[in-house]
Amino acid sequence: MAMSARPSYRRISVGKRRGLQQCATPEGVFSILALDHRQNLRRALNPQDPAAVPDRALVAFKRQAVAALATVASAVLLDPEYGAEQAISSGVLPGATGLVVALERTGYGGDPVARQSLLLPGWDPARARRIGASAVKLLVYYHPDAPTAPQAEALVRQVAEACREADLPLFLEPLSYSLHPEQPRLAPTERRYVVVETARRLTAIPGVDMLKAEFPLDVAAEPDEGAWLVACRELTAASRVPWVLLSGGTDFEGFLRQVAVAARAGASGVAVGRAVWQEATERSGAQRSTFLRTVARERMARVTALCRALARPWTALGAVS
Repeated sequence: MAMSARPSYRRISVGKRRGLQQCATPEGVFSILALDHRQNLRRALNPQDPAAVPDRALVAFKRQAVAALATVASAVLLDPEYGAEQAISSGVLPGATGLVVALERTGYGGDPVARQSLLLPGWDPARARRIGASAVKLLVYYHPDAPTAPQAEALVRQVAEACREADLPLFLEPLSYSLHPEQPRLAPTERRYVVVETARRLTAIPGVDMLKAEFPLDVAAEPDEGAWLVACRELTAASRVPWVLLSGGTDFEGFLRQVAVAARAGASGVAVGRAVWQEATERSGAQRSTFLRTVARERMARVTALCRALARPWTALGAVS
């Protein structure tokens, strides 16, 4: 059915358009390999003692994963601390693969029920452009009803303006959280409201070019894919910009199901991380290399093929059927 209520997409500059083209497949969809993990990666590499994981181990893992997977992705998302410059200088990031650079610090400040997102000191869109980034990514912890929501919105405006000055696209990644101390995760009944309303509010900020969205339903509580489709269409209607689906720690086969539904509902692709490469963190040496070059590479290729077949090009502004 047509979605006449969906807001029209804003015009973007030539520089931003070029950056998005560099991050997309020839069909205009996104299959982004996410490797900007920092503390999460330390925990994956050594669950018993994450602090014991040296920085060089993060760099080595990211280089190895980029070398194995980048050529079957449309772009790679890397952090500036352990990934972006290292992947470029070592030659493992192909010149034909887009580069999205994360600008936020890992973790958050403030109270767990009133989170404050923080920028990485010394990094901004202008510096990202100087190292060859095609786009930047900003993660913000956001709940529409949180007392810190206005602060998060102000941070998005600040970075969006800096992206305008640098003429780089901004991928915005809001992560939801619970406002109830006794309930660390959003209740299934609240998740849809938070994800959709977040899209509605934050993509209304001028200068946000792409939304990296969580799946709008708790699939463990709602197994019906028909309900998934309705919720994803609601997300498409709420967003003023194209959106891509986050894997969010979902297992690979479950993520493929979500991708197929999201793409049918109007998503323009994905940003996928641990669903593709998680098990590589449990291996070392030749076993890790083999896993990345075989299982993980096949997974990434399958995600890309699914996006190319089903996702809506980011340049398509018409109604979603």
